[in-house]
Amino acid sequence: MLQRTYKEINEWRNWWSGWQNMDFSLLLLVVGLTLFGGLIIQSTELRQGLTDWWQHWLIGGVGLVLALIIARCRYEFLIQWHWITYALTNISLISVMIIGHTAKGAQRWLSIGGFNIQPSEFAKVALIITMAALLHERPASTLEAVFRALAITCVPWALVFLQPDLGTSLVFGAITLGMLYWGNANPGWLVLMVSPIFSAVFYNLYLPGWLGWVCLMCLVAWFTLPWHKIGTFIILGLNGAAGAVGGLLWNLLEDYQKARLVLFLDPEQDPLGGGYHLIQSRIAIGAGELWGQGLFGGTQTQLNFIPEQHTDFIFSAVGEELGFIGSISLLIVFWLVCLRLIIIAQNAKENFGSLLAVGVLSMIAFQVFVNIGMTIGLSPITGLPLPWLSYGRSALLANFLAIGLVESVANHRPRRHFN
Repeated sequence: MLQRTYKEINEWRNWWSGWQNMDFSLLLLVVGLTLFGGLIIQSTELRQGLTDWWQHWLIGGVGLVLALIIARCRYEFLIQWHWITYALTNISLISVMIIGHTAKGAQRWLSIGGFNIQPSEFAKVALIITMAALLHERPASTLEAVFRALAITCVPWALVFLQPDLGTSLVFGAITLGMLYWGNANPGWLVLMVSPIFSAVFYNLYLPGWLGWVCLMCLVAWFTLPWHKIGTFIILGLNGAAGAVGGLLWNLLEDYQKARLVLFLDPEQDPLGGGYHLIQSRIAIGAGELWGQGLFGGTQTQLNFIPEQHTDFIFSAVGEELGFIGSISLLIVFWLVCLRLIIIAQNAKENFGSLLAVGVLSMIAFQVFVNIGMTIGLSPITGLPLPWLSYGRSALLANFLAIGLVESVANHRPRRHFN
């Protein structure tokens, strides 16, 4: 009997040893966010008789199981399969354009077995895997390696942008920049990469600002690019062309499209139209004051003044019902999640694992910043969900898959720092 008990104990230890090096603090933070998200979703739908909150918990449970399975597996095998992952991602995004389900003016979903799947959410994780494999093979210390990585990123980015899904395409950009930086790219090169976007904006908003920006980018090009004169001339041309093209494209936009891009600066211009969401969101967050009106007690939330609050504007419910203290506490939890991701990246056993962690960090941090920013008027409304809180089955599963990859990196790392 004792021998049998001893054998069972050893089998339990061997089974458990497959997870013993995981970062359990990161996992607990994510699970806590998911449970909290279900409560907030329930609050936003309390008077509507909807049940998205328990579906959120159900999908979160499925995601947790998948994350634990992935954490037990060795992540290195993904290096050999990254091109297949990349190909399947592009095929799924093309399928959306051909047979996808259209809703709210965008074609983003595939209907599989009665469930709507959003491939662009999983494409974020696939992009992280592909970029990590590329930069593991060839660090971004040369312009050739940088252009190679950008060329690979452009295909899924373009497919997502054409759906159209501006928010997710911006996440692709954030992932790419973050991973290139961690992959040893010159920071000046990254600034030059995004400079045409700012040139297009400055040219239409403030011409002297555009001239100053172009001059600054020429200086960056002179001091960072290997061929000073040619590189500076190219950057001058790109930023000049971006300003001109930006002005042309701006004039081609309809009035309502222009309003959506700039309405966050002054939502009172259209209080019953494009500015309605933001105005009601800011009222709700302001009404929360220090301690909030209590869970399930927010007036704006319970009276459904904010459309689709359980998805993109979930933070406004947090601000109204839990107040400044609850909002800051939530931000601290997200900060702790990002901190754990950085620590895992620093202690990974090689570049591939480290880049996986940084890619997930870039994805999560950018979405948190943009989502919360748009609810308080600091960024345009882009439709990005708040990780683990907003309702969205594909987004929630994709986030858990990403955490599973990072936990695999943590679970199979030696205790040494990444150089």
